[in-house]
Amino acid sequence: MVTQGRFGNRRNVEGPDTTTSVPDAVIFDLDGVLLDSEQLWNRSKEEFVREAGGHWREDAPRAMIGMSSPEWSAYLRDELGVDMGIDEINRAVVARMEQHYREHLPLLPGAVDVVRRLHRRWPLALASSANREIIDLVLDIAGLAGDFAVTVSSEEVERDEPSPDVYLEAARRLGVPADRCVAVEDSSNGLRSAAAAGMAVIAYPNEHYPPDEDALALAAAQVHTLDEITPELVERLR
Repeated sequence: MVTQGRFGNRRNVEGPDTTTSVPDAVIFDLDGVLLDSEQLWNRSKEEFVREAGGHWREDAPRAMIGMSSPEWSAYLRDELGVDMGIDEINRAVVARMEQHYREHLPLLPGAVDVVRRLHRRWPLALASSANREIIDLVLDIAGLAGDFAVTVSSEEVERDEPSPDVYLEAARRLGVPADRCVAVEDSSNGLRSAAAAGMAVIAYPNEHYPPDEDALALAAAQVHTLDEITPELVERLR
């Protein structure tokens, strides 16, 4: 069921009614939106930390949600006791993920369909905290590389979520004003990041790590399956 949020009928009080204005682009997150991958990332990090002589903590998965690779690599070193350099940590975990994805890509139900459905109407971007090589590998395996005009890793911007940088950069590369974009997000920091960029956000809550209520309240609409994200829903958000 689609739930309209508090921004679903936005209008400009100083100008004409913009309720029916159609967005110019759609921006997807990757992990938790198109891929059921958060658990896999955390398993790979935990296995690596234990094998490297570090100490895993139960709160580590939630602490690392939305972190870019330099950030979570530093977290594994500084907080979990992995005695290696940040680049070495990053390469080791990413290599595990690449192997997992080559063996089986955990696409969420409806992921390919929703991308292609919206691609027929709007230019698409992907904004993710995943590494550049992971983004490119996933889209290649899924056969979706040609559906995205732009992809941005948070490695490529100054600040990580919940700052708006990765979404602002995606909009900039698309050549579309950020407030003319609709974003699809699953996590607390992702929702905050897209909303801070001025975008209308569709929340697709992560079932493993549900977003905080205050972050969920920023969404213009909430869905429980990707099949609910239709062109008609996107159009209603602006």
